[in-house]
Amino acid sequence: MFELRVVRERRAGYPAPRSPLRDSATVAAAFREHCASLDREQFIVVLLDSKNKMLGFNVVSTGTLNASLVHPREVFKAAIVTNTAAIIAIHNHPSGDPTPSAEDHAITRRLVSAGQLLGIQLLDHIVLGDDGRYFSFADNDQLGEV
Repeated sequence: MFELRVVRERRAGYPAPRSPLRDSATVAAAFREHCASLDREQFIVVLLDSKNKMLGFNVVSTGTLNASLVHPREVFKAAIVTNTAAIIAIHNHPSGDPTPSAEDHAITRRLVSAGQLLGIQLLDHIVLGDDGRYFSFADNDQLGEV
């Protein structure tokens, strides 16, 4: 027998749950403080309700200087358990350059595809860099259907 429980943690440097996330700039600003101090890539998934208000977030993976192991199963696990309607993926580039890599494009395509199958839409994938710079797949029309 198994029992699943959702435990809400409070972590400094992150936005409070139920914060309105209206656009990529708001999301990037909300997670910038935390990610600025990281020396390794970290992949975060923001969980949203049906009105796109933040329910919470999940740190999916902490990787190396220039890579983070990410699998759709891990990205969508918290979303399924919390009855999330949509997600936003975020990760940082410790190099400071938010230009997405080939791997970033590949995982975005996989997350769009998995989200379609699960009925949980990936609204955006944001790559955070230095000095407030970021790249939004949605803003750059690179989040399209798979």
